Amino acid sequence: MEKKDFEAWLDNISIAFLSLTDLQKNETLDHLISLSGAVQLRHLSNNLEILLKRDFLKLLPLELSFYLLKWLDPQTLLTCCLVSKQWNKVISACTEVWQTACKNLGWQIDDSVQDPLHWKKVYLKAILRMKQLKDHEAFETSSLIGHSARVYALYYKDGLLCTGSDDLSAKLWDVSTVACWEWSSGAKTQHFRGHTGAVFSVDYNDELDILVSGSADFTVKVWALSTGTCLNTLTGHTEWVTKVVLQKCKVKSLMHSPGDYILLSADKYEIKIWPIGREINCKCLRTLSVSEDRSISLQPRLHFDGKYIVCSSALGLYQWDFASYDILRVIKPPDFSNVSLLGFGEIFALLFDNRYLYIMDLRTEKLISRWPLPEYRKSKRGSSFLAGEISWLNGLNGQNDTGLVFATSMPDHSIHLVLWKEHG
Repeated sequence: MEKKDFEAWLDNISIAFLSLTDLQKNETLDHLISLSGAVQLRHLSNNLEILLKRDFLKLLPLELSFYLLKWLDPQTLLTCCLVSKQWNKVISACTEVWQTACKNLGWQIDDSVQDPLHWKKVYLKAILRMKQLKDHEAFETSSLIGHSARVYALYYKDGLLCTGSDDLSAKLWDVSTVACWEWSSGAKTQHFRGHTGAVFSVDYNDELDILVSGSADFTVKVWALSTGTCLNTLTGHTEWVTKVVLQKCKVKSLMHSPGDYILLSADKYEIKIWPIGREINCKCLRTLSVSEDRSISLQPRLHFDGKYIVCSSALGLYQWDFASYDILRVIKPPDFSNVSLLGFGEIFALLFDNRYLYIMDLRTEKLISRWPLPEYRKSKRGSSFLAGEISWLNGLNGQNDTGLVFATSMPDHSIHLVLWKEHG
């Protein structure tokens, strides 16, 4: 058939085909397919693939693409990034999706970062770290060796670990380099003498020039940090004072204002709240307890960040609102009778027992990770256990998951450390 005649025939066929119903069109196509050979079928297959697999993401406006992508979970989006360079570019630039995914993992978000491709990289880093936590691979252990007798006192601040031992020495360690500086006998040492019982806990503030101490003599003493003079003795406890915390208030109530310095002292059954400032003579603002008949005892692991008070007991973690002194919630993880509090934040809590170090997601109150600890344990009333860096408890950000997590003294005179492992 000549080209001109073929084109005229094809026009007539097209007009007739368009006038058919859908059912008739399908029957016509079925008949034509049955008459086709291999060449025609291959041609039909190739063209159908192009028509049916159109790249809708490339055709849609970018704003509409972002709206559709928000309905997919991050793992599916990562798979979609493999479709093409265009898909990867669009999906990677969907800032809201990746920021939300990071928040769901307990990651801190800095909204000031404008780079649209930044947050997918942050999510990939976050998912790796959370997988390491889940698989018990986020930490590593180390030991500090240098004392010749048992270490009974530990204090950590700004990357430096201070240890006090029965060998009559105190050592200062840089846990990142394991370097040690010993305080020689010629150095100036301040003594705070006056308690008639063992001292279980101390805290201090350079701005106020104050050190506070809790003792087995049922008292809390307030000292001048620079001179060692006892400024006041706070009474009212009827049990050993096992924990004192000195912190700046961050909320307003009838009894205190933001910026006021607050002292918390805890014994086996009660937590007392004292105003501490330039006026050293103070009266107890409030006494908190979890049972009026003292049937529930508190553990000496006390957390106070200026907004919330948290203390562990045999029944669980109790959290108080510092503005109202109301109990906000009681967290009861499995087998809590043996678990003690180390640190408490907005997203995570750090806990431990005789076998493991635990991380709890406070949004779900589920334990998400654990790390084995040495078998030997001293009484939890001592200061031979402590948490290291704790800013990550308010949410990981890729930079605060470094350094010391936990330290404890060992019977061989060493100090056992749990450290964050570098990202894989």
